[in-house]
Amino acid sequence: MAVTRTRRLTTLVAVPAAVVLAASSPSLAGDSHTAHATDQGQSYQINLEQMNDTGAQGTAFVTVDGTRLSVKIEASGLVPGQPHAQHIHGSTDGHDFHCPDDSADKNGDGIVTTAEGLPAYGDINISLTTRGDTSKKSGLAVERMPKADSAGKLSYSRTITVSQKVADHIKDLHVVQHGIDANNNGTYDFGKGKSELDPKLPQEATAPAACGMVKGAAVGSMPVGGVETGSGTTKGMEAPGMVAAGGAALLGAGALFALRRRAQGDARRTR
Repeated sequence: MAVTRTRRLTTLVAVPAAVVLAASSPSLAGDSHTAHATDQGQSYQINLEQMNDTGAQGTAFVTVDGTRLSVKIEASGLVPGQPHAQHIHGSTDGHDFHCPDDSADKNGDGIVTTAEGLPAYGDINISLTTRGDTSKKSGLAVERMPKADSAGKLSYSRTITVSQKVADHIKDLHVVQHGIDANNNGTYDFGKGKSELDPKLPQEATAPAACGMVKGAAVGSMPVGGVETGSGTTKGMEAPGMVAAGGAALLGAGALFALRRRAQGDARRTR
């Protein structure tokens, strides 16, 4: 009888442990877009899939705990050694958005640009910078965006404070990474023309490279009104001043990127 009692206790202990393991492991829990409740909040897995035939792919994990949002991204197939602007796009007021397909290429030049993709994936809610401000104003703050390594791999991790509206609707939003190499020469150039966001930037620097949704979304309407953004506060990190306000911030970041590349080219020629 003692042996039987011991076996029953072992079984009772093992069952809850198996349930916890299944809930915490995406491979055991089934759908990768399903939310998982943890001690640190509600977590979601986002599978990033290529756009513009980049071959980029990756996985993003987002966890919401109150108004604290933790984002971790592991991606590959990006342009080596180049900064990659990345954002959380979409709407928190009821509009459905999705990752665009090739049909978004309206002018037929073989590239879905940021402007062409915007009606599908919506406006920027959060700029996934490495430090400082995370609002839409930092959308092209390239000096604060993560850079791919020499193998085209990118690792990103940051926890920020967001509005309650973003926290409540995080499952309706999605991640977009930018920066492509259309002519496969290992860098951003003007082979595909100028970016519509800033003519000082190549189209390659701002075109979307990968996109992933927390959950499938139907074709939505155009963005209406403003969007909610993160506050830009980060635990354990200082928040330096923003580049500038509104569109000036985007132009300022683009000019800095262009000037930095020009300086690097001059330095090579003088060696």
